[in-house]
Amino acid sequence: MMKSKTRTIAAIDIGSEKVTTLIANLQTELSDMSTTINVTGVSASESGEGRGIKKGQIVNLEEAIEVVIESVESAERMAGYNITKAFVSLGGAHISSINSHGVVAISNPEGEITHDDVNRVIEAASAVNLPATRVLVHVLPREYIVDGENGIKDPLRMEGVRLEAEAHLITASASAVKNIEKVLDEAGIKIEDFVYSGIAASDAVLSKTEKELGCVLLDIGGGTTSIAVYEEGSINYSYVLPIGSRNVTKDLATGLRVSLESAEKIKLSLHTSDKRAGIDSDDQIDLTKYGIDEDKRVSRKTVVEGIIRPRLNEIFSMVKVQLEKEKLINKVPSGVIITGGGAQVFGVEESGKRMLSLPVRIGKPRGVQGLVDEIMNPSFSVPIGLLINASKKESKDHLTGTTKRLKLPTIRFGGKLSKIFKDLLP
Repeated sequence: MMKSKTRTIAAIDIGSEKVTTLIANLQTELSDMSTTINVTGVSASESGEGRGIKKGQIVNLEEAIEVVIESVESAERMAGYNITKAFVSLGGAHISSINSHGVVAISNPEGEITHDDVNRVIEAASAVNLPATRVLVHVLPREYIVDGENGIKDPLRMEGVRLEAEAHLITASASAVKNIEKVLDEAGIKIEDFVYSGIAASDAVLSKTEKELGCVLLDIGGGTTSIAVYEEGSINYSYVLPIGSRNVTKDLATGLRVSLESAEKIKLSLHTSDKRAGIDSDDQIDLTKYGIDEDKRVSRKTVVEGIIRPRLNEIFSMVKVQLEKEKLINKVPSGVIITGGGAQVFGVEESGKRMLSLPVRIGKPRGVQGLVDEIMNPSFSVPIGLLINASKKESKDHLTGTTKRLKLPTIRFGGKLSKIFKDLLP
């Protein structure tokens, strides 16, 4: 008798700085539905404005198709396996969210709550009027209420007369989704699921305790910063700011009069003080190490305090505005967890603590095996989170909240959610 099953899954993170592809073997133990993720293929191809992607959105189809194919084929060569479908991240400033409430009468005459009741109450919570330019990406149940008793995570088989649901809905630009679908289709990839990048990163770096006590996940990418706020184990706020670590790079390039490539190297070198990084014992950065012809040095303090810190402070001040606007700043005792490529910028942790007056830590991904040496750093949190999200669906042990493929006519634009709730049930 088969005790486990294995299938190959893939994750594609379409970011402002790079398109990352991970290929992994997902082994599921049939006895307890536990899963193991073994990464076999890794690739990160540079994207950015010059290659069809800006702030998480497609701005040139042909260039974006080229970089996706490049990333996928490189990961395939490493894994020795050709993929035809993948879980795909969805980010960008077009992402928005609302919290919604649904209520239904329990259909069973004996009062026992069934899958159908849960399906109907989620649909009721999802029945929001969206403009034709928006599409519903996630329906994330936060809690259920049975006859006035709240805080229920799984209402199945409970008894009552009235079932309510509090849900977090995440929406996206319809055109942005269509363009990503077109790019992946041209690259020969079918989308198994879209996952909001903030949720994917959360799956990779947050602990259950942090989610229960209340925390803020900040995924600082190249062009955007994704926010996900958790309370009592569930997400209740999502937002994307149109600013990221690329802004720091541009500031360095302007302030030091160097190329963007050199500025990026300088930004990443500040975590070390050895001579290979161009930083001498006097704390001076030797710019000749970064392609500058003339003999020029600049103090590390000038770079950090005069260029990098002001931009980091701006990012965190924008985050603070959103948290205060939503009255969440005092509801996150576990503090702020920073991940994404921006988590590797020198001084980001200190700047976050200073501007937000909250505990701050850097979130490194976990939960996978295999080729982990090159991916267990914050810049890979989203693609690793995509794999973890896929494994959760496989084990059927959580309320996923993710559509079974955001496909245009599966969800009606400008209207109610269609029949997509199978994966939402406990």
